[in-house]
Amino acid sequence: MRKLRVQLTDACNFRCFYCMPEGTRFQPARNLLTPEEIGDICETLADLGIEEVRVTGGEPTVRPEFDRIMTRLARIAWGKFALTTNGYLLRGKLPMLRDLGCTSINISMDSLDADRFRAITGSGHFAEVHAAILAAKEMGFSVKVNAIVFRGLNDAELPDFSRFSARYGIEVRFLELMRVGPSEKDHGERFVTAAEMIGRLRETEELIAVESPADSTSFGFSTASGARLGFIASESQPFCGTCSRLRLSATGRLRACLFSDAGVELRGRDRLDYPELVHETMGLKPTGRLPRILQPMNQIGG
Repeated sequence: MRKLRVQLTDACNFRCFYCMPEGTRFQPARNLLTPEEIGDICETLADLGIEEVRVTGGEPTVRPEFDRIMTRLARIAWGKFALTTNGYLLRGKLPMLRDLGCTSINISMDSLDADRFRAITGSGHFAEVHAAILAAKEMGFSVKVNAIVFRGLNDAELPDFSRFSARYGIEVRFLELMRVGPSEKDHGERFVTAAEMIGRLRETEELIAVESPADSTSFGFSTASGARLGFIASESQPFCGTCSRLRLSATGRLRACLFSDAGVELRGRDRLDYPELVHETMGLKPTGRLPRILQPMNQIGG
């Protein structure tokens, strides 16, 4: 394992219908790892071979100690220091992130239409997210836009996203809807395979395959117009056999798979125990795709 996703919180300032059930109650602050605990755990895991870290949520920027946590993580010599966010609070934090050496930011934006964006996310802050994406690109970050595709909702926007990518030089990654939490109930109605997405895009332009790292969760294409398009086909083309990620929950649980809550508790453990604990966690990694998990995505870490 060489990649780690670190969940700072299960709280979020959006209410995406596919992610969070109505009436969700978030973890109380006392249950969350402190900034010092996060830093110490991640530093020990880096010493054991973790090369890349990505900070996630919920929405990580709503954590009051976000700046402190990112500053602590920046003291570790990562090969890649990255963030995944919904973008709403991002713009004001970009100078700090750049100074800390966070170079890669993935921003969720499931629609380029403000009204449709509101319907999906429960948020009226499309303009702020769009502006943050462009600001991050302008400041030199490696920016990717993540868009989950839903049949009958935003699937007609595939060409629009391709034009957005070409216009701004920003990679857009289309995600298949996963059977996670509340998305399980209407998955059959909303699900669009990556193959279908690709077929629709090929009706209007040529897609040229580009090479991806062996352990990448996505595969990609470029277009003559300059778009860069990725696809995360976790349902129709699972990548369990090449997965190189571990997940650290906001409360200190190290998990081997998004679709399994099996893991080990790291909070309060002596760092000398970590080799055994990591080995135990890796032994919990499934060899094939599990069908579903009922735990909501905000509790798992995106």
